[in-house]
Amino acid sequence: MTRVLFVCTGNICRSPTADGVFAKMVADAGLSEKITVDSCGTTGYHVGEPADRRATQEARKRGYDLSHLRARKLTPADFGNFDYLIAMDDNHLEALERACPEKYRERIKLFLDFHPTRQGQSVPDPYYGGAQGFTHVLDLIEETSRNLLKQLRQTHKM
Repeated sequence: MTRVLFVCTGNICRSPTADGVFAKMVADAGLSEKITVDSCGTTGYHVGEPADRRATQEARKRGYDLSHLRARKLTPADFGNFDYLIAMDDNHLEALERACPEKYRERIKLFLDFHPTRQGQSVPDPYYGGAQGFTHVLDLIEETSRNLLKQLRQTHKM
């Protein structure tokens, strides 16, 4: 089983969107028994809350269901429990690197490093903007998730 964890700040916008999109792509590929998906935040600001309604609405328009997701905070156990801890931006990457035991450091990745042309970049935070920000984030997440799934299939021979 390959375990993937998406990480953002509060686990209500970017990481649950990536969770919902990637989980559906995994299911559609018939790989749900080989890949598990989860998401969390680096902070506990929104623990127990559903994904932001704007993220949920934008995702629903494209056939992704985020309604079952609830925000949770990153735990120390996550570093050992997940094969990939994928940060949505540079701040999340730094937070993961600071908290991560040395033996798990290679598991930490930047989400857009899986994008075909945006390596080293951050997924912008749509929280304080309008609906167009959520649309743009969803576009980035869909394209990047397709490439992530392709890479996981190659790396893990699925």
